[in-house]
Amino acid sequence: MNQLNNAFTLFLSLLVEAIPFLLLGVLFSGLLQFFVDERRLLALLPKNPLLGSLVGSCIGFLFPVCECGNVPVARRLLMQGAPLPVAIGFLLAAPTINPIVFWATWTAFRGQPEIVLYRIGFSLLIATIIGWVFGTQKDVRPLLQPALASVLSYRSQASADYSSGTPPLLQSGTYFLGQSARPLITDPSELQAAMVATATKPNGYRLRLLLDNTIQEMRELGGVLILGSAIAAVIQVFVPRELILGLGQSPVTSILAMMLLAGVVSICSTVDSFFALSFASTFTSGSLVAFLVFGPMIDLKGVGLMLSIFKPRAILYLFLLAAQLTFLLTLALNLYIS
Repeated sequence: MNQLNNAFTLFLSLLVEAIPFLLLGVLFSGLLQFFVDERRLLALLPKNPLLGSLVGSCIGFLFPVCECGNVPVARRLLMQGAPLPVAIGFLLAAPTINPIVFWATWTAFRGQPEIVLYRIGFSLLIATIIGWVFGTQKDVRPLLQPALASVLSYRSQASADYSSGTPPLLQSGTYFLGQSARPLITDPSELQAAMVATATKPNGYRLRLLLDNTIQEMRELGGVLILGSAIAAVIQVFVPRELILGLGQSPVTSILAMMLLAGVVSICSTVDSFFALSFASTFTSGSLVAFLVFGPMIDLKGVGLMLSIFKPRAILYLFLLAAQLTFLLTLALNLYIS
């Protein structure tokens, strides 16, 4: 019974910590949807997969969200027609490559500034590489959830119509006031009947759409967040911490243990550096960097949120690539320091 109480307390703490950042991400998503000219935004994004992935990885400085808030923003970027490498670069790097996390990590590891530099550098490198790898996929729709793939298919057709002189039906959004029962409209005939260009609407109208969009996305992503937080809490309480601490001295097992811990505990990237600091006396420097790099990219509640964008197969690819690159880079760091 005591363990169940601890698990429930941890579950609530994860929710209390994560929901504000999820709300922040949803608000940024809505601002992109209703107040950003998508054609101007897309014109600024590079089409080259490698450069696009690098730019996407650096957008976190403009949208400082954690791993709870990056998903709705990345999904909105995709729905606006952003290249997949840009969205993936942002999805993986934004929780780390932003001024809030930089400041928090610097505060925690003030005596080890190299940890901060390794965290930022490795995160940027890994996100850029993974985004570039996914950018080699010519048709990204098989990797995406059917609803999102349908929207992108219709966007492609709308763009073709626009280039031939017909105004596109999809302008600035997919969520519409009065569609609360079905927040995501994917049928082309319904899109043609329901989609309204918001770029020329007054600000009051767009603010009402922003509020409606925020409620609907919080309902959709919040349910997934609750499930992921519950799983993370149960695993964290019922897996003995001593089992992980016993692996902390080896250059190899310490990295694997901290990567596993990062995925299980699902701590927000704005505060995970203080959690990692508690292991600094018993774990290698490379393993601490592995925790700080891998956790914001892949954790249990983050994977749950990613399912709103990608199919499980694509998330498995993301997980394997992120895990391999994190392990190799931090292992090299351990061997170099020792």
